[in-house]
Amino acid sequence: MKKKKIAILGSTGSIGKSSLEIIKLNKKNFKIKLLSANSNYKEICNQIKLFKPSLYIITNYLVYIKVKSQIKNKKIKIYNNFKDIPSKLKFDITIAAIVGIAGLEPTIQFSKQSKKILLANKESIICGWHILSKIIKKNKTELIPIDSEHFSINQLTHNYADADIKKIYLTASGGPFLRRPIRSFKKIKPNAAYKHPNWNMGKKISIDSSNLMNKILELIEAYRLFSFNPIKYEIIIHPQSLIHAIVIFKNGQSKFLYHETDMKIPISNAIYNNRVNIDKIIKTSNNFINNLRKIKFENVDKKRFPIVTLAKGKYLSKSGPIILNASNEILVDSFIKKKIPYNGIFETLKRVFKDRDFNKYAVKKVPNIDEIYKIDNWARNKTLEIISKNYEKYW
Repeated sequence: MKKKKIAILGSTGSIGKSSLEIIKLNKKNFKIKLLSANSNYKEICNQIKLFKPSLYIITNYLVYIKVKSQIKNKKIKIYNNFKDIPSKLKFDITIAAIVGIAGLEPTIQFSKQSKKILLANKESIICGWHILSKIIKKNKTELIPIDSEHFSINQLTHNYADADIKKIYLTASGGPFLRRPIRSFKKIKPNAAYKHPNWNMGKKISIDSSNLMNKILELIEAYRLFSFNPIKYEIIIHPQSLIHAIVIFKNGQSKFLYHETDMKIPISNAIYNNRVNIDKIIKTSNNFINNLRKIKFENVDKKRFPIVTLAKGKYLSKSGPIILNASNEILVDSFIKKKIPYNGIFETLKRVFKDRDFNKYAVKKVPNIDEIYKIDNWARNKTLEIISKNYEKYW
């Protein structure tokens, strides 16, 4: 059998490394054709030695120069730019896992060159879905979202129409502050926000999970990925993180998707089209019945999680999601660097959307790539300006 050619965009991140671990277990059926990363020098060198990809893209110029001088294998081509990749090069599967707006153009590019895209880059959907969706349709590329919530919705609603569905629930763990007294939120430090009770994730996504910003972004993604009426979606708290989506059908049936808190489960199922023995990839607990007894759900407390009140109006219409995403990235980074308090994330987001220049950048219904970057850049600069004016004592 001919080996499937794999590309992994963002191979040194958690999704990228998990994907490589899965593929490594079945080398006879897969060939790692291309990997990409930004600046993790040590991990990049390890991946080149272990997987020997035909091409490696390193977007950080200084790291690119350093790696290029160290790697002597001439069969491995190392580039600094995605534009250096020949357009005639084709892949069977591309795993798009670059974090942030940097993943937008590569994801769009590889959608033209891949039979199947496993998508974990939020910005490709939040900021550029109107571009990406047309390319996928034109090239007949299969797209599978691999974030656990969207993977679950995709599985549960396959072959169902909007008319069949009454309600779709996105579940949220509630993060590390679900039971913490609200009056103490202003004292929350970054280290506390990193400690997710169920998942082992990066700093940014852990903070987004702690205040439910991740669910607002996931709602936007769901609106774009699936052709269901947005009013059918609702966020609910599910502290155990074992149920990833629930769909209520009009025929009286309800379905949910359960899996343990390991991203290798949706990634593996996406790679192998749901025909995989997961016990050969991860060690599962086999406590399904006992876990079901512990499962609980509760409504979202808007006083505890005020960010959920942003799931409406200008925050989600036109170019609002681009601004929301960009501003939040700056705010999370500022909180990590202790430049703003934890509560400052929500407070500053509201100020950005009330700014007098907001309408200049939020009127585009279908911005092109350059306009997306312009809107993104305005949101970042405006957020930094508001932070400097309102949180001087944290600088």
